[in-house]
Amino acid sequence: MRRPALVPELMVTEIGRSLGFWCGPCGFRLLYDRPEEGFACIERDGSRIMLDELPKDRPQRWEVAPAEPPFGRHVNFEIAVADMAPILAALAAAGWPLFMGPEETSYRTGESRVTVRQFLVQDPDGYLLRFSQALEETPDAP
Repeated sequence: MRRPALVPELMVTEIGRSLGFWCGPCGFRLLYDRPEEGFACIERDGSRIMLDELPKDRPQRWEVAPAEPPFGRHVNFEIAVADMAPILAALAAAGWPLFMGPEETSYRTGESRVTVRQFLVQDPDGYLLRFSQALEETPDAP
């Protein structure tokens, strides 16, 4: 597999809990990990994320401000999926609340317009994930 050009690394409070969420109902798979460091790299359909557990006894070396949940304020990660129905079903079965329920919306993307079905959910540390299923792409009207 080709290495993606951009891979966000997210600080998490408990790597096991985060992996349970991401690799459970969200359908990611573990690519590799370093359990002794509280680190894991996960992937789903070309979307890759690194999870890095905050050290309990010292600041994380790249920490630019105190780590206070919810993490990732003012950012959401759009994750393209072929079908979001299995993810919604798995989240419902796990009793995991949605931040925003499914909606269908259209976005202008340069000379075209894409219609997507999407929803938002927060991971255990408050990161906002936007699962997006492309439905249709059409030329944008002038």
